[in-house]
Amino acid sequence: MSVFAVPGAYDRAITVFSPDGRLFQVEYALETVYRGSTIIGITCPEGVIIGAEEKIESKLQNPKFTQKIYEVDEHIGAAVVGLSSDARILIDEARVFAQSNRLMYDEPVDVEVVAKRIGDIKQLYTQHAGVRPFGVSIIFAGVDKSGSQLFTTDPSGTYRAYKAVAIGIGRETAENVLREEYRDDLTLEEAIKLGVKCLIKSMQARGEQPRIKISVVPASTRRFRMLSDEEVEKYIKEV
Repeated sequence: MSVFAVPGAYDRAITVFSPDGRLFQVEYALETVYRGSTIIGITCPEGVIIGAEEKIESKLQNPKFTQKIYEVDEHIGAAVVGLSSDARILIDEARVFAQSNRLMYDEPVDVEVVAKRIGDIKQLYTQHAGVRPFGVSIIFAGVDKSGSQLFTTDPSGTYRAYKAVAIGIGRETAENVLREEYRDDLTLEEAIKLGVKCLIKSMQARGEQPRIKISVVPASTRRFRMLSDEEVEKYIKEV
C-alpha cells in the first residue's frame, strides 16, 4: 500500500523528508517563485538579454526604480523572481564573490561559477533547522570567455544552463513563444524583440498592461547595460 504524505505532518521542519521523498518547505518556496512576476533570459551569439515584468504598487512610486534586474559585475546581469528581500541578499553575495574573484585572479568571473556559488548558498538553507529556504529564483546572464551564458538557480539550490528561459507566473505563455521563435542565430536586436514579445504576451494573457524592464550584455563590449524606458517603449510599439 502506498503512503501519501500529509503536508501538515512534515512541513514543520525543513530537515524532515516526507515518506514520498519531498521537502515541503522547499516546495513552498518554489510556489512563491511560480507566483512572482515573470522574468526572462535569452542568449545569442551577439550577447544576452534579460527582462522582467515590473509592477507599480502606487502612482507615487518612482517608475525608474527596479527590484527585478541587477548588475552583478560589469559583464553579468541578474533577474530575480520571488521575495525581493531574499533576492537582494543573494545579489550582494554574488557581487562580493565576483569582486573577490577579480582581486584574487585578476580576471572576470565566469557566469557559471557565480550561479554555482549562489546555488551552494541556497542549498545550505535547505538542510539546517531554524532557517528557511530562500524564496527566490535568479537568472544569471552574461558574456565570459566561453561566450554568451545563461543560468538559473532555484530555492532548492539547483542551477541549470539554458539558451532561453522564463520563470514566474507567466512562464508558460512566455515559453510557448520561445519554443516557437527562438533560434541559435538570433541577433541581439532580435533577442531583445523576442524577450519583449514574451513579456507582453504573458502580461496580456492575465489582462495586465505591459510594463517591463530590459537589460543587455553585448558580446562586443561585455558590459551590462539597462535599456532606458524610452528604448523599451520603442520595442513595445514595434512588437
